[in-house]
Amino acid sequence: MTWEVVIGLEIHVQLNTKSKIFSGSATAFGAEPNTQASLIDLGMPGVLPVLNKEAVRNAVRFGLGINAAIGRKSVFARKNYFYPDLPKGYQISQMDLPIVGKGFIDIALDDGKTKRVNITRAHLEEDAGKSLHEDFSGMTGIDLNRAGTPLLEIVSEPDMRSAKEAVAYAKAIHALIRYLDISDGNMAEGSMRCDCNVSIRRKGEEKFGTRREIKNVNSFKFIEKAINSEIEWQIDELESGRAIHQATVLYDPASNKTRAMRSKEEANDYRYFPDPDLLPVVLDEQLIDDIRSKLPELPVAKRERFISVYGLPEYDAGVLVSDRELADYFEATVKAANGAAKQASNWVMMDVLGGLNRTESEISDCPVTPAQLGGLINRINDNTISGKIGKQVFQALWDGEGASADEVIEKQGLKQESDSGAIEALIDGVIAANPQQVDQYRAAEEAKRGKMFGFFVGQVMKVSQGKANPAQVNELLKKKLG
Repeated sequence: MTWEVVIGLEIHVQLNTKSKIFSGSATAFGAEPNTQASLIDLGMPGVLPVLNKEAVRNAVRFGLGINAAIGRKSVFARKNYFYPDLPKGYQISQMDLPIVGKGFIDIALDDGKTKRVNITRAHLEEDAGKSLHEDFSGMTGIDLNRAGTPLLEIVSEPDMRSAKEAVAYAKAIHALIRYLDISDGNMAEGSMRCDCNVSIRRKGEEKFGTRREIKNVNSFKFIEKAINSEIEWQIDELESGRAIHQATVLYDPASNKTRAMRSKEEANDYRYFPDPDLLPVVLDEQLIDDIRSKLPELPVAKRERFISVYGLPEYDAGVLVSDRELADYFEATVKAANGAAKQASNWVMMDVLGGLNRTESEISDCPVTPAQLGGLINRINDNTISGKIGKQVFQALWDGEGASADEVIEKQGLKQESDSGAIEALIDGVIAANPQQVDQYRAAEEAKRGKMFGFFVGQVMKVSQGKANPAQVNELLKKKLG
């Protein structure tokens, strides 16, 4: 507890343009190696880059989404370094004049509080290719399909003080880029990658410690584990009397350890200078106003609306707005369920998300539509079925055994029994079959009758195969046993 952790993240987001940032090559994932690399991507002599306007619009959308200053004039620079997957010998990026300046994003913490994380900048750049090691005995293959893919690098201030805060920030960025529809955020496919800058210092100190950068972490789980592993290593080094040296490190999930890759470079090591082949990007107010007018409702505003309009608890609202498609699914369900918002929230969070987690699917692949789920909730609310039977109907809908809740209920004979005479007959049968328990119940003190009463309810529901109306069962049982 004598140490304080200081964390800043650099998040690389692949923008969802159809072509690359400076060429007309496709950006589709999974193509055969080197089939989506043009002469421009290969860095052939004499070729000239042409800026993709949609990449610029996407960057501005993000800047407006984080309340940032938009650079009315931004400049592309050459970042010089030599690596096999960088055919030009330099990467086109932005340095002194980025397209997005200072902004912020608010994150929700585990204790229910909100924390503001400041964002230093976000700049456009091209991706490099990819080195392949697995299929080449003693050699390395180079796939340049990704070379020139448009990226937005989002650089935070060192405002985070734990791995959990860093994950919350990364999730907030992930949700935002999907709401803005500038990226699919698919971390497994490399559409969002994270570099974690981690340092530690004694509590109360103002000066930052020496940072080490964990490169290319591609899942929220690994962000947390990598940072915690690095924190543990740095504390051990300092408490053993050794110094921390600035470095770039990799995280190995198998060993849950970070290992140094190379000493950390500074900006001057890359010899940045303005790219002579690209003019400065100058944005007019009309373009920015046009983009601003088309922004969707963003996660923070949607969360507040879900709380105020639907009366949802903060936790429910936070879960439901974490993904744009999930939020849309919930609202469509509420509409189909005649405004039963809390019930819709419960079903979506417990049953829908539970089923998707088990099948490792996305909300877009959910086999139960909002209309089907809303219809199911309606049948529970009008006492056609009980909540317990509702679970059975939901599973049938999930398995494709009916086009609607009504069809499943009719086909499987699940309609709830609400006839008082029929329920009385069931209760009489249960009482007659359990005389000893009846005597014990009637002889017991009032405070001890609750659990005993539950036994009789369970027996009635059992003989009715779960179809008896629970409210009527409780009411009639009390009269009979009394």
